[in-house]
Amino acid sequence: MTGGRPAFGLSFDPRALTDLLQAPTDIRDLTLAYLQEVVDAERFGIRLTGDLKDYRKLFVDSRREWRVVYGLRPAPETSTYRQEVHVVAVRPRAGNDVYDTVGRRLGMANRPLSARTHAARSRSPQLTTRNSAPMPSAVPGLPHPARAPSHRHAR
Repeated sequence: MTGGRPAFGLSFDPRALTDLLQAPTDIRDLTLAYLQEVVDAERFGIRLTGDLKDYRKLFVDSRREWRVVYGLRPAPETSTYRQEVHVVAVRPRAGNDVYDTVGRRLGMANRPLSARTHAARSRSPQLTTRNSAPMPSAVPGLPHPARAPSHRHAR
């Protein structure tokens, strides 16, 4: 809690302001109430991952169908705040619409990817070896190395 004075400034991408104005009334009211709490440092959204790792999301409604995506950035020099909450989008989640929209608004050439997707697409370091021949035990049909005995019997 900041004791009555907001902790951050607030700014909107002009298209996010249009999103907000076009949202249903209940979503608009909830969004503004939640943003007030963010600006007052009483609420923090969940960090996004992957390409959007510098941004956060707020779930607006109880069904979690609407999202607010925002980031913290330095405030303009004329501001009384050091940082501002910059709202990039207020959109429904359906079909990842909100994240695709955020990617376009941030100038990303491709659809933003999550950390999971990055991990799934990355090449395992175990697959890269100095010699390109696979180990015999990794090729089906070739003999496998003998296993070491688990214990020895004394005679």
